[in-house]
Order: sequence, then C-alpha cells, then structure tokens
Amino acid sequence: MGVDLKGLIHKKPITLESLSGKSIAIDAYNILYQFLAIIRGIDGSPLIDKEGRTTSHLSGLFYRSVNIVEIGIKPVYVFDGAPPALKEVEIKRRMAAKEEAAVKYEQALKVGKLEEARVYAQATSRLKDYMVQDSKKLLKFMGIPWIQAPSEGEAQAAYMAEKELVWAAASQDYDSLLFGAPRLVRNLGISGRRKLPRKNVYIKIDPELVELSEVFAELGVTREQLVDLGILIGTDFNPDGVKGIGPSTALKLIKEYKCLENVVPKLEHAAFTVDYNRIRQIFLVPKVRDIDKLEWGRPDSVGVLSFLCDEHSFSRERVEKMLNRMEDALKKAEKKTNLEKWF
Repeated sequence: MGVDLKGLIHKKPITLESLSGKSIAIDAYNILYQFLAIIRGIDGSPLIDKEGRTTSHLSGLFYRSVNIVEIGIKPVYVFDGAPPALKEVEIKRRMAAKEEAAVKYEQALKVGKLEEARVYAQATSRLKDYMVQDSKKLLKFMGIPWIQAPSEGEAQAAYMAEKELVWAAASQDYDSLLFGAPRLVRNLGISGRRKLPRKNVYIKIDPELVELSEVFAELGVTREQLVDLGILIGTDFNPDGVKGIGPSTALKLIKEYKCLENVVPKLEHAAFTVDYNRIRQIFLVPKVRDIDKLEWGRPDSVGVLSFLCDEHSFSRERVEKMLNRMEDALKKAEKKTNLEKWF
C-alpha cells in the first residue's frame, strides 16, 4: 500500500535515457511484485518452468535489468528484511485481499471471462522465499549488486541515496520520501506501453522523478511534518490513518498546527490504535545496514545461461541475445568513462 501522497506530490515525467550514468537503488520486492502481476498469460497464469515453478519474476528481472543497463543506468537491488511489528496488520490485510482475489480468479476462469480472470490473477501475486533467493542468484550472475536490508527495503534505499552511494531510490510507493530519499524514481519497472484493465485501451507510462527538496518547498513542510502528514493519512504501520482525513486535509492540519501533538486534540475521531511516536521512529530512525561502497561486475554468461535456460526453461537464443546486448553496453560505457567508475 504505502502512504497515499499522489494527490499532493508533483511528479516530473522523465525518460529512462535521462538516467544514463546514474546509479539507482531499486526496491526489489516492489519491482518483483510488479513483474509477478504483469508477466502473465492471457488467462492470468504466470510463466512457469518445466518443473512448474513460477518464473515471471525472473523474466522481468533479467530483461528489465539488461534494458536499463543498456541505457547506462547502474541498478542495485535492495531486498526487505524482517518487517516492523507494526506492519503485521497491513500484511494480514494484504493476505486476505489476495485470498479473495484468488477465489474470484477461479470463478472468472470457470465462466470463461479471461480478461476479468487476468485482472484478479494479478492481485493474487505472492513473492515466495525461493523466488527471492532465485532473484539474488540471478543478479549475482549478472554482476549486479544487491543489498539485504535489515528491515524495510525502502528505508535502506533511501539511506543509500542520502549517503550518495546512489543517485536515487526507485519504488512505486512514496514511503521512500518519508524515509528521507532525496530523489524518488517511479515507474522504472513498468515504463512503456501498458493496457488498461478491462479496457481495450493502451497508455504510455513514463518514468517519474520526485525530488524531496521540491516536495518540502511546494508543500511548505519539513521531513518530520511530512511523516506526521503520512501518519494522519495512513501508512503500512497504521493502514486506516485517521477517519475522514485525506491528503489535502492532512496537509492543511499539519501546516496549521505544526505537528501531531497539536493536531490530535483538535480532532473528533483521532483514536490511533498505535502510538504514533513508534511510527515516527520507523521513518525517522529506520533500521539500515551501513555500506561503504557498491561494486558492479561483468555478467557471468555461463552462469546466467545455466541458471535461466537449463534450470528454468528460458529460451537460450533470447537469453544469449540479451547477454550480448549487455556486454556491448558495458564496453561502450568503458569508452565513455574510466573503467573503475563503472565496476
């Protein structure tokens, strides 16, 4: 879910090419869920290998990573660790929604409503442990670094961007801003031509850039106030927020009363089920792993081919073609800049 700031935040459309030469910390779980949802057959079934194991996430991870490396972007993927205890309610809510979607998916299949079935199937996506491990294995073969966060992946990505280990954090959610990411890139995994659900209409989805300094200037708030605003609306750690308060109202209240301590007494229905100070701490003092540097390497073509083609039934011809493109891109990068600046 994440905090719903879309009505308040100015998003600047950009091109993938404009990110060339920049390193991006990608919220791995966020983008893998996108691949699991989008990469499906006409009836909503995911890609599978000869053993019946889901491979939609691997397909998206491999082909998308090659595409962005070819453009000149240096990706690093950040994986979630143990979620904060306060996230348990939201996790249970998501699981219940997936179970409900699974029932509707089966019902739609039985009556032959394939388009409807596909929409429900997308909502059933589950990222299992073996999928995470396979993703890390593939990235290692590709020479792309990955980081295991101690807790929230978005917090780790934001920390890396703050420390200037990377230029920006990438996620669909806006939580990265509350965690302090100076720049947020959205739509990195789904940019391009996309079909609208239940409509025979295609739209072009462009990457978007949000700069935290501009958010502060446009909204007239500080980082601490942005966190308080998010808590009023609802976060993964208090999904319901405060009844009747949306983004615009939350902003008005925070600007008028400055902080939650002053806002809460003014509300008729401000019964927080958890201490909002605990939520503040998650965003303002998150658990992160200290990192000094990141290292990119050349792809191990033999390893990639063995893993994707021999183990997971990918087309050898297609994988070899993509690996050649990746190698060519890295050679071109070497000519433009000092070798050590890339690897």
